[in-house]
Amino acid sequence: MKAYLSIFKLRLNMGLQYRAAALAGVATQFFWGFMIIMVYEAFYTHSINEAPISLHQVITYVWLQQSFLSLIMLWFRDNELFHLITTGNIAYELCRPSSIYSFWYAKLLAQRISSAILRSFPILIVALFLPEPYRFAQPADVVTFILFAISLILGLFIVVSIAMLIYISVFITLSPMGSLLLFGVVGEFCAGMTIPIPLMPEWLQQIIYFLPFRWTADFPFRIYSGHIPSDEAMIGIVLQLIWLVLLIGLGKFLMSKVLRRVVVQGG
Repeated sequence: MKAYLSIFKLRLNMGLQYRAAALAGVATQFFWGFMIIMVYEAFYTHSINEAPISLHQVITYVWLQQSFLSLIMLWFRDNELFHLITTGNIAYELCRPSSIYSFWYAKLLAQRISSAILRSFPILIVALFLPEPYRFAQPADVVTFILFAISLILGLFIVVSIAMLIYISVFITLSPMGSLLLFGVVGEFCAGMTIPIPLMPEWLQQIIYFLPFRWTADFPFRIYSGHIPSDEAMIGIVLQLIWLVLLIGLGKFLMSKVLRRVVVQGG
């Protein structure tokens, strides 16, 4: 456990050093946030039917999405790991007296958290003081915020668990871009990153509810915005824990399988 905590701290400190990149990321997220909100504002203004989620909740959803993008995006990648797999340098990783799955998991977790720390707070603080309708809303009560925080943390662990499946798949395909595109496009859409899930057709929502992606972003953001009540949120958090255990178990099983078939320089 000490080895995994050490790599987590090391990667976290390294990630916090990229302040210039973080400032550029903040500017980019503000641009996309304003653009997306203006699209939704126009949509709601000219909509005839009543939407299943209010504009106020959607705006809060968008700012949370932009603030915590580093935590929830599946196309967030570590090119060093891809390089290790595709070049055969994975042999050096196999020499470590530790689980390669847990080692990489801690590394990816730290990278996402360090990036989110530098970007999320500036966006949220500024968005709190924006004029209506662009203002970021505060949670309804303390209970809502606590449930949101728990679900966001569990969602982060689920994202990293899914990301580990991407790296594992590269052992077989040897194509990082193919795996990233497949998981990234499908995962981003099913997580509600393209449009919130309540705005999707009913038949599509039923399919997405059977997949783990919505627990990474859509679920915690809708808790914060008040679209998901507290009692339903508690049930959802239990389901998040179940998905997390299943994904980690699947990842470790698949990792052990592919490592048995790894061939490095004819060995």
